[in-house]
Amino acid sequence: MVTEMGNSNLLNKMAEIIQKSDNQTAKQKKIMEVAISLFAEKGYSNTATAEIAKLAGVAEGTIFKHYGTKENLLLSIMVPFLKELFPSMADELFEELMTDNISFEEFLRKFLKNRTHFLLDNQEIFQVFIKEMIYKEELKNELVPYIFEQASPRLGKVIDVFQKRGEVIDLPISQIKNVLATTFFGFFISRFVLLNLQLLNDEEIDHIVHFIVNGIGKRS
Repeated sequence: MVTEMGNSNLLNKMAEIIQKSDNQTAKQKKIMEVAISLFAEKGYSNTATAEIAKLAGVAEGTIFKHYGTKENLLLSIMVPFLKELFPSMADELFEELMTDNISFEEFLRKFLKNRTHFLLDNQEIFQVFIKEMIYKEELKNELVPYIFEQASPRLGKVIDVFQKRGEVIDLPISQIKNVLATTFFGFFISRFVLLNLQLLNDEEIDHIVHFIVNGIGKRS
């Protein structure tokens, strides 16, 4: 079974975190909750700050005062979400994919398909997040090390399993993690941000899997 977390589900999880947060005023929480609702209903690009302000019962200038831009509003929603839920989401993903006797090749294929569905369902949010990370050094310095810190040991355990089975070459796990992370991020960012593709077929995923397996897969 491949998990497909839709756009509305992801935003709903963000809303739950905001409701529990003590770091925002009641007015800020209302703005964020309305923004999430509209992003889920209409899409990020089709939602105007004026519409968010009207439904939140505040002046549009209030949004600009607190957040500056619509991009910053989205980031103020996403950053707490990532810090609170990313570890558990990563655990759930790897637990689901690492079924008994799954091969290294099949793990890669299932992982890429799973994340492709997830990113397509949340493409606008992903695009804004990546573009803001590129241009905002402070945001990049805050989140990239955190994401790597959380994902790295989980991916390392997976690699260790396949190394012990003889399906991955005997290189240091840190080197293999770097190769996989670079390949995965380059694959997703090039397709869903730079090229803005709206779909991805199984054949292209198979090509990436073939490339990885023949690069670091241990052949007899």
